Amino acid sequence: MERGMQRFLQDGLTAVGKDSVNAVIFFGISMILGIASRHLLSGTRVPYTVALLLLGVGLGVLEHGTEESLGRFGDGIRLWSNIDPHLLLAVFHPALLFESSFLMEVHQIKRCFMQMFLLGVPGVAISTMCLGAVLKLLFPYNWNWTTSLLLGAILSANDTVAVVALLKKLGASKKLKTIIEGESLMNDGTAIVVYQLFYRMILGWSINFSSVIEFMSKVSLGAIGLGIAFGIASIFWLGFIFNDTIIEISLTIAVSYVAYFVTEETLHISGVLAVMTLGMFYSAFARTAFKGESQRSLHLFWEMVAYTANTLIFILSGVVIAKSIFKDDRIFHTPMNSWGWVFLLYVFVILSRFIVVAALFPLLQYFGYGMDWREAIFLIWSGMCGSVALALSLSVMRTSDNSPFISADTGYLFVFLTGGIVLLTLIVNGSTAQFVMHALKLDMLSSAKKRILKYTKYEMLNEALQAFGNLGEDEELGPTDWPAVKQYIKCMDNVGRDQAHPHSTSENDTDFQQLNLEDTRIRFLNGVQAAYWLMLDEGRITQTTANLLMQSIDEAMDQISHEPLCDWRSLKSHVRIPSHYKFLQYRYIPQKLATYLTVERLDTACYICAAFLRAHRIARDQIRDFIGDSEVANVVIVESEIEAEEPWRFLEDVRMTFPQVLYVVKTRQVAYSVLNHLIEYVQNLQKIGLLEENEMTHLHDVVQTDLKRLLRKRPMVTTPKIQDLIAVNPFLGALPDNVRKFLAESTKEIIKLSGNTLYKEGSKPSGIWLISTGVVKCSSKSIRYNHSLYPTFTHGSTLGLYEVMAGKSYICDVTTDSVVLCFFLETEKIHSACISDPAVEAFFWQESVIAPSRLILPHIFEKMTMQELRTLIAERSTMNIYETGDIYELPQHSICFLLEGFIKHQGEHEEAVTAPAALLPFPDQGFHIHEAKGSKLGISHHGSTYQMMTKSRIITFDLVGFDTGRTLQRRQSSLILNMGDRPSGSFLRRGRSNLMIWSEQDAKPKVQDLETGQEKNLSTRALQLSIYGSMLDIGQHPAPRLSPIALANVKARLYHEAFSAQEKLHPIVSAKSEGSIIRRNKIFKRGSEPSGVPLTVTGLPNENSINGGKDDLSDDSGGEDGHIVRIDSPEKLLFRQAP
Repeated sequence: MERGMQRFLQDGLTAVGKDSVNAVIFFGISMILGIASRHLLSGTRVPYTVALLLLGVGLGVLEHGTEESLGRFGDGIRLWSNIDPHLLLAVFHPALLFESSFLMEVHQIKRCFMQMFLLGVPGVAISTMCLGAVLKLLFPYNWNWTTSLLLGAILSANDTVAVVALLKKLGASKKLKTIIEGESLMNDGTAIVVYQLFYRMILGWSINFSSVIEFMSKVSLGAIGLGIAFGIASIFWLGFIFNDTIIEISLTIAVSYVAYFVTEETLHISGVLAVMTLGMFYSAFARTAFKGESQRSLHLFWEMVAYTANTLIFILSGVVIAKSIFKDDRIFHTPMNSWGWVFLLYVFVILSRFIVVAALFPLLQYFGYGMDWREAIFLIWSGMCGSVALALSLSVMRTSDNSPFISADTGYLFVFLTGGIVLLTLIVNGSTAQFVMHALKLDMLSSAKKRILKYTKYEMLNEALQAFGNLGEDEELGPTDWPAVKQYIKCMDNVGRDQAHPHSTSENDTDFQQLNLEDTRIRFLNGVQAAYWLMLDEGRITQTTANLLMQSIDEAMDQISHEPLCDWRSLKSHVRIPSHYKFLQYRYIPQKLATYLTVERLDTACYICAAFLRAHRIARDQIRDFIGDSEVANVVIVESEIEAEEPWRFLEDVRMTFPQVLYVVKTRQVAYSVLNHLIEYVQNLQKIGLLEENEMTHLHDVVQTDLKRLLRKRPMVTTPKIQDLIAVNPFLGALPDNVRKFLAESTKEIIKLSGNTLYKEGSKPSGIWLISTGVVKCSSKSIRYNHSLYPTFTHGSTLGLYEVMAGKSYICDVTTDSVVLCFFLETEKIHSACISDPAVEAFFWQESVIAPSRLILPHIFEKMTMQELRTLIAERSTMNIYETGDIYELPQHSICFLLEGFIKHQGEHEEAVTAPAALLPFPDQGFHIHEAKGSKLGISHHGSTYQMMTKSRIITFDLVGFDTGRTLQRRQSSLILNMGDRPSGSFLRRGRSNLMIWSEQDAKPKVQDLETGQEKNLSTRALQLSIYGSMLDIGQHPAPRLSPIALANVKARLYHEAFSAQEKLHPIVSAKSEGSIIRRNKIFKRGSEPSGVPLTVTGLPNENSINGGKDDLSDDSGGEDGHIVRIDSPEKLLFRQAP
């Protein structure tokens, strides 16, 4: 007896185990079929879901309609085909509903909600009534009205998976995709509610009007409320999860299934509406909670879940349809069950869909984005039945087996008719949807988009050529040629040789220009939105701020056709300083309390303004770089600048009244960025094998702890005092203690409001300006800039230093572009500091080149930060003094600046080039020489050789030997690149008979003697102060270096400047003034008369203008016996007079 019981149990367990394995076999083979269908149909017009349905029908026919046995796979088919319909919905639909609703754009949902509601609620009611009437009056089934309306409700449930996938693939309008997908979600929920109502009526539930209203309200409104409740609770929980992608994704899938189970199975209300509401709530409030890799992983996960669910559910639907056809022979022998009625019912399903859209068309046109007749036709054709209708019919069939209210024949007919409609709508409508869309021209690109695509392909060809230039040869494998490579790049074959600008047109077409304007605005706003996402990942903005900013972009997108850019409009209400905050400025209010209250209220507004300004600046640069000089692009750029005025004024008001708020916001941003950088650094060490995984995990957790603390507690920092700002100023802080103390005591603290002038072009230099906070803008009447390319300078900049050192008039106008806190130093103080220490003078000259470099070559230096410029000076610069008559040959791959003196092309009878001037040694470089005040500024050609007309000072930025991704070599003692191994140029001297070239060996000893001084450390310290600020004295910091990418950008801009025919180089003009070499010679009189004859040059100051005709020394000194010294680090900058 016991052995029999054990054998019985063992056999039972074995059978259960085999059933489980058979189910897994069906799952695996279904996934293989799904993969094959998607792969083979990827380039066709047939949706892969249609193929899956047909494959499912084929598998069902083989198993149920033939005597062939498919073995254990067939057993798996039978097992899945007998699945409980409620289980079918519970397993697949929560994932599909959440994925579809979560990935919808919340703004599109808001705008299209009424259209979705009309089609999903009244539309279902109209369709149910129409189909119910047809089934009752025309079909020979003798059903009562309740049964007919029940099947009508089932057939009204739409499944638009195939159409939505097609719309995404073809790039149809977001409006149409949102309406169709949103209608499908609401349609399913409403159809299930209506189904439940009629199903209960069939089972004998007595109803009246009030009970119907009560039931509908409970099932629908209750589900929506619970969906919102689950969303609030899960998002609140999500806020306590930090950078754990697995838990974040697991929470989304868990809450979707829990919400469905609680509402559908426990509370007996609509689980579909609850999960749909949950997904839309996540789309509205939780999308920005997933950042960076978490967001990408989340989207990939849900796409994978949706793909898996759709693959299984469509194959399973085909199997169930085949089973319903072949399980009962009466379907083929009874006229009532013939296929003719299925085809007729299909016609009435399409007709009912037409009646719904036609009846609601006036309202569909009125609400939201509106709708035209072509979209309405496609909306009619996209109405297809799917898995929801099939599951509901299976539920009726299962109930009919043991119910006195529904006969078994009725249950079989429900499945047969529903399966037939599912099959026909998917095969006919699904496979022809792309043809209908093309016929209605819903997939047509606008002329503006076509021109952009053509323009982009030409740019792709240029990128391909550039990539070939970078990768065409290496040390290991050797070279290749472009024709051999190009035969594998067929996408570039049809690209024309002539590039047509996307905004150019031969005729004066106003409509075409308007289309271009709308298209450019869309691209601009897309760029702004992308910048917001990037700032969210970088920690520059919070999740709340990101939601507001994203919403502003969505709302501005709706207005681009008839208004300029207006994304600031919706942000205004969040950006204001409450009037009662003025009381917090009183002295009797504790500073910590005032800071806490202001930061608590104003930090979001500051985040919004700062992010808005930064994103618009990035988008302007991107539009300008991609499209270039275009009237349409300039219009959009001007609109952006107008939009930026109000947030800029708000930040200025905050800077004036509550500067501690900006300080706290900036501190948080920098702290977040530094901690994120540490995380990336530790992870990279583990990737390259320098750290083991457990070591990386330990360090990662330590940094994550600090990051959590930062995000959950706002930093409360103390605003620095004036003395601290002076101490960390790169210009003053780098000086020796005695010089710094002397200059610090002479500084004048000045606050300038926006729009004030610091100094004007042509005025005598009264001193220098050290910018501590704020932004200033430079402009010159002698320089013609492209739009929006006026150089700007921020904190840490030193302005007016070049003019003070060179003794020239100010070369540009400098006006404040914001509230500026600056320090002023008089000219006499700077001169005194120069006299006290030659190393200080050399450092001042190095610092002085920063402002002129941006002013003279804005296209090259505009995008370099102040730290990058200082690194370039410290690492890659040499400064040399040349005597009169010396010959200077410009080195290759370098940028040179003439800081003092006058030079001319050797052997040419041209007017002198006067300082300041940029010397670019690249070929075929033509530059317009603009005259003003009798002076000229010229920029050389490639390989030009210059002759010194006076003592001249030239600084060279060396870019030789640089490759992207290659680390710059530095000496341990200094940031200055060791240039002793290679002279910066060729130094030639005039001999008695001909020219003699100084060899490298002759030059090296003189260089080496000058590299041991302390001035080489001043530029390094200035660079470190500009980066580390007050932290510089805490410990020894590594000397920062200029990133290879930054140098690559400089080099690329340099080449672009040299070879682009569209770029205009505009010279800067210096006023007549007294040169600093002459000024220094005045100070150190040697009692000797100048030799040689004064040279008259256009724009060159003569003796009378300098010293009243009694100057002891002239610029034209020494003749052939003068002595020249080459220096890399100009500590001992001396002008030796010939004996």
